[in-house]
Amino acid sequence: MVPARDEGWRVSDALWERIEPLLPERPRHRYGGHNPRISDRDAIDAIFYVLRSGSPWSALNQTRIYSKSSAYRRFREWAAAGVFEQLWQTLLSDPELSLDWDWLALDGQIVKAPYGGQATGPNPTDRAKRGTKRSVCTDGNGIPVGIVIDGANRNDFKLLDATLQSVHWTPAAGARRALCLDKGYDYSACYDLLATRGLQPHIRSRRAERADRIEGHRARRWVVERTFAWLNRFRRLMTSWERLDTTRLALLHFAAALITWRRTHPATRAEATY
Repeated sequence: MVPARDEGWRVSDALWERIEPLLPERPRHRYGGHNPRISDRDAIDAIFYVLRSGSPWSALNQTRIYSKSSAYRRFREWAAAGVFEQLWQTLLSDPELSLDWDWLALDGQIVKAPYGGQATGPNPTDRAKRGTKRSVCTDGNGIPVGIVIDGANRNDFKLLDATLQSVHWTPAAGARRALCLDKGYDYSACYDLLATRGLQPHIRSRRAERADRIEGHRARRWVVERTFAWLNRFRRLMTSWERLDTTRLALLHFAAALITWRRTHPATRAEATY
């Protein structure tokens, strides 16, 4: 067992052991020389601090964890290399993690994006202000298994195919593979797409779910709504301040990886509550 070094705002030692092998080699300077590279461990702590606290990158100079310019440069470097997505997919493939492929759930969520940028659009629910939409697919326990982003004005059902393509499929033989959706996906194109992928559609309105509700039981689609709440506990995701789709998606991948990690490594009082 790796001893924990987790103050609630830093990545634990056990998780760092999973991250470190995924990091790319240090890029060579074009003139051969270079200043000493600051620790990768401190860099991941700084990125995690921004993700969890929601603070701007410039605030890192006051935390003494890392400098803002070095942290953001390292974040962009690792996002381009796909480190955060690789981490998430690696943790999803962990033998200790048992995913429920019988009942999947999928939905979209709009968040504000005041600075605009890539993968944003006019939010139809907020007077056409800039926003971004995240479409998330979860297993039956709410663990995110697929994520894509687009503009806030993009209809949910138009992101269905891309979201399913982002899923790293590892269902066991005999899994039911039912997908729970709301009425926003009640289109013939969605039914056809799900049929080609061997998924059983369960599309119901909120009114129908309430009418057939059994006391003590929630709608199976509810788990994806809970996952949105988990994502928003990472305050940098409550409002999307990034301008690039690569960095916007990288933060979501990192958050999804942390949620997946906590499924097999439950938090204690001495550890972070992410």
